[in-house]
Amino acid sequence: MKRIRYTKYNGDLASEMDMEDLLQALSDYLLDSGFRDGFTRFQELDHTLDDLREALRRILEEGHFFDESMRQKLDEISAEGKAEGKMDELIEKLLNRMQQENYISSAQQQDPGNASQVGGQVGDVQGEVRFEVTDKSLDFLGFKTLRDLLGSLGKSSFGRHDTHHWATGIETSGASQRYQFGDVLNLDTTTTLSSAISREGIGLPLNLEYDDLHVHQCEFQSSCATVVLLDCSHSMILYGEDRFTPAKKVAMALSHLIRTQYPGDSLSLVLFHDSAEEIPVSQIARVKVGPWYTNTREGLRVAQRILARQRKDMKQIVMITDGKPSALTLPDGRIYKNAFGLDPLVVSETLEEVARCKRSNVMINTFMLASDYGLVQFVHKVSEMCRGKAYFTTPATLGEYLLMDYMQHKSKTIH
Repeated sequence: MKRIRYTKYNGDLASEMDMEDLLQALSDYLLDSGFRDGFTRFQELDHTLDDLREALRRILEEGHFFDESMRQKLDEISAEGKAEGKMDELIEKLLNRMQQENYISSAQQQDPGNASQVGGQVGDVQGEVRFEVTDKSLDFLGFKTLRDLLGSLGKSSFGRHDTHHWATGIETSGASQRYQFGDVLNLDTTTTLSSAISREGIGLPLNLEYDDLHVHQCEFQSSCATVVLLDCSHSMILYGEDRFTPAKKVAMALSHLIRTQYPGDSLSLVLFHDSAEEIPVSQIARVKVGPWYTNTREGLRVAQRILARQRKDMKQIVMITDGKPSALTLPDGRIYKNAFGLDPLVVSETLEEVARCKRSNVMINTFMLASDYGLVQFVHKVSEMCRGKAYFTTPATLGEYLLMDYMQHKSKTIH
């Protein structure tokens, strides 16, 4: 007689694992900014699939980001003398799942004639296989950063920019007003009928006249165009501290906040170093530090060109930096550089660009990650000229200051 033997089903650990927990555990690796020191877990790893395998191995062996039951299963797999090779199998399954669910995308660089992937697996091939973090992953990391920052502020919710104006719209928050031509016809039915009844008395049919019409008032909410001016000069990862990665995370969180809660606002990103250039906000996580010098003036010029194309109630520049202006683009295109002290030529030209921002009604808020005396004076001068604010903060508190400023202060001075 044929017999069937049943065994306990232990499940597929790669399918059971929460990908959001895994992605959060890998965030330091995925958002690498070029900072290297002996205490960084992933300092020697590059963005290749082999290095991603090694990063996954370290995360799984540590198990800090997983719940107790998941940690027990991982400990069983990694135990000595037991299930040899199962950890490698688990890592391969996780890699495949990350690709299938569009958390990463890979591009193979191999010699012509070599076989590609076999059986849908990410196998060993000759040549380097690099991967890119997808927009889906960046969106999730931005959301997580935003939630953590708002949690540290004690904020349970966040809304749109408030002003001192009243307007007619869909969201009611004030008393009724008599309808005027051009108002949104968000009719206050109770007040409208009461007006007609007080004039005509109770009876049918009830005649409504133009003067009876009342609409709800709501708070007028402004739109804002923001350019994040991010210093990516080499000093952002010098002196034993990574200042660039926290700045990238804040930019990602601000992007997620604007897209989900302030859909009328716009956000652009400009990197400045020896020169300056605009990059898509979606590319922020992939950016690393660049050359040595700080061309603040060129960054302001690029930001102004971006803001000139925007038709918003407010225009502002959020500048995140840790160093003094030390470079200048000359009229012939050459870069003038001087890293020693505050060069009078560089400072004067930079302040002239700040004055142009003021004439264009562009506000500059500066978040300074250093506190040298000369820099303090320079930043205060910039803030004074442009009616902006100066924050002398640290990488740990940068996000709290920036988001608090964006949500609570920027739109309250519109009259």
